[in-house]
Amino acid sequence: MDIRTAEECRFDLVALGEVMLRLDPGEGRVRTARSFRVWEGGGEYNVARGLRRCFGMRTALVSAFADNEVGRLLEDLILTGGVDTSFVRWTPYDGTGRTVRNGLNFTERGFGVRGAVGVSDRGHTAASQLRPDDVDWEYLFGTLGVRWLHTGGIYAALSDTTPSVIEAAMAAARRHGTIISYDLNYRPSLWKSIGGQEKAQEVNRRLARYVDVMIGNEEDFTASLGFAVPDTAEDLSELDAANFRRMIEEVTREYGNFQVVATTLRTVRSATINDWGAVAWSAKEGFVEATHRPGLQILDRVGGGDSFASGLIYGLLTFGDLQTAVEYGAAHGALAMTTPGDTSMASLQEVEALVRGAGARVQR
Repeated sequence: MDIRTAEECRFDLVALGEVMLRLDPGEGRVRTARSFRVWEGGGEYNVARGLRRCFGMRTALVSAFADNEVGRLLEDLILTGGVDTSFVRWTPYDGTGRTVRNGLNFTERGFGVRGAVGVSDRGHTAASQLRPDDVDWEYLFGTLGVRWLHTGGIYAALSDTTPSVIEAAMAAARRHGTIISYDLNYRPSLWKSIGGQEKAQEVNRRLARYVDVMIGNEEDFTASLGFAVPDTAEDLSELDAANFRRMIEEVTREYGNFQVVATTLRTVRSATINDWGAVAWSAKEGFVEATHRPGLQILDRVGGGDSFASGLIYGLLTFGDLQTAVEYGAAHGALAMTTPGDTSMASLQEVEALVRGAGARVQR
């Protein structure tokens, strides 16, 4: 890919999306909790945060918050993660949240046979009410310069205006030579009241025409873009990889603008034991697959896919080699799921050690 140089750009990556306050009951359950830990999280933001904290890259967030104490708590958490908030829009709070508010996300981790459970409370949020002209895209992508824009299907589903916000950002990014990545991240709960899969496909197929790097699993490509591939793999461990390869052949015929397509491969044995891997494709290198990690032990699975995306993007920005990038993505995603919260607590040294095949012996 023809990626802009770091010297000519203020930011290595800008993420466009909503950030919610996650309330985490720890080892307990939301329905019986008496206390919660709080984290910040959002499908698009998590990528920017991972790139900043783990990989040391310069990242920023485009979003909006209601200007109250919850919004300022979110700002404090984001600043702790080192992500630039200059392009966060602050919306006056009406005192009750009738017209604007900040999103909340109650998520328990699951254990064994009990799967993780998430309950979002995000209606009428400030980020969902952003409009295309609320951001000076020419200043961001032209004057300041951005090497990479990342956004996705979660933000696209939040309101009637968010797809137009994404399209305005993508159009400006393309004019100024910024690489665009998009995580399909299909969430049935977000689309069900506004048209379901039909609406998701209408929106995502329109936005996909701008995308250079498309990320998503088999369900995402089916639900969000309308591609369906029969399950013909003989072995369960090969099912996703086999279907992904066949699907990409069809996807890239329709979307010739895709330079890279990538997905995580996850077989859920239990809430705390997953087989984990990743596969990617580029026109130049064809298909590459990351080291497969069967029986991966998981503390908190939320954000694993976002951490894969940030590792993948770091690898493409730094090395320009797809095999290396997918290894960094898979390793970072695996490490992110060993700690609580939506965002990564891994270090670059830990990611590189895992890429090299290091074990989990005590570090002294």
